[in-house]
Amino acid sequence: MTTDYKSQAVDGVQGLRPYQPGKPIDELARELGLNEKDIVKLASNENPVGPSPKALAAIQGELQELTRYPDGAGFDLKKVLCEKLNIQPEQITLGNGSSDILDFITRVFVNDGDNVVVSQHAFAIYGLVAKMVGAETIAAPAKNFAHDLDAMLAAINDKTRIVFVTNPNNPTGTWIKKDELIAFLDKVPERVLVLLDEAYFEYVDENDYPNGLALLNQYPNLVVTRTFSKAYGLASMRVGYGVSSPEIADLLNRVRPPFNVNSFALAAAKAAMLDEEYVAKSIAVNNSGMAYLENEFNRLGLDFILSVGNFISVKMPAGINAMAVNSGLLQEGVIVRPVANYEMPEYLRVSIGVEKENQAFIAALEKVLAQLGESGD
Repeated sequence: MTTDYKSQAVDGVQGLRPYQPGKPIDELARELGLNEKDIVKLASNENPVGPSPKALAAIQGELQELTRYPDGAGFDLKKVLCEKLNIQPEQITLGNGSSDILDFITRVFVNDGDNVVVSQHAFAIYGLVAKMVGAETIAAPAKNFAHDLDAMLAAINDKTRIVFVTNPNNPTGTWIKKDELIAFLDKVPERVLVLLDEAYFEYVDENDYPNGLALLNQYPNLVVTRTFSKAYGLASMRVGYGVSSPEIADLLNRVRPPFNVNSFALAAAKAAMLDEEYVAKSIAVNNSGMAYLENEFNRLGLDFILSVGNFISVKMPAGINAMAVNSGLLQEGVIVRPVANYEMPEYLRVSIGVEKENQAFIAALEKVLAQLGESGD
């Protein structure tokens, strides 16, 4: 082959590196010769409870229509979203995961030479979608691992098109209070869109945590994204949504591919949205697991970042390399997430599992830390 196809790719794509997800269970099993059933995966902020039985039944009910295209408008799912969230159908953009909406809004509003503003330690996809269209990503320094909204405001310039705000933030688990968010939105120029990513919204139980949807009428430049991948347990189905003004939603839906959400995802998301018992159980399991891990980290003398998501980032002891700990945990059949690429090289992010998984992680962590402490690594 003599043609250099990389040089023919658009400039933004040439500089990209593929997003690296958490290591799959089957991949680790192949690499180390482990039994898949013995592996504990706490790397990707997945719901450890398993899927809603109602979602499974809804998927089963779609099997006979396998030869048909899905409803491109997502009518039934939108109807449930409107009833549960007090929004209108024309405000909704459905996505193949909420990351779809991040892609749509960037392609619609950001040109080559523009920029987007993010917080340090924010979700890596924001910079990736910006780079695809040739835009610059300006990362405002975080404050105590949390969004510094004043710093983000100061980073906005005449070429800024979108500010990405994550509440709560991944991978830190930090969150923004209602009055802080409102004060920020009041100061953002109306020509600049604010993408409020609420992927972990359902897990937060704080009195002064804001509901982004309640702010849409007041701020026409606000777009809120949510997902069914976390509290609703449908990560593999890839279904999320954005809510905005009808004008913005109309533009986003113009670039949305036909049938981007499949029939099974649409049916499962509708069923999961209505299964309040399942969501309540998922949240209860998360709260219990979070409390357990915090207590264990305190017992082990490990610093961690207080989190309101379904994950927690824990700092490794001085003199012990986080990547070495991660490698040791993999040998023990436990998968967590290194976050050095988020400028947190001393930390590992751990998703909350069920009781047995959390206990297995702590036992493995204690063993690996002891081994590395003895070796001086």
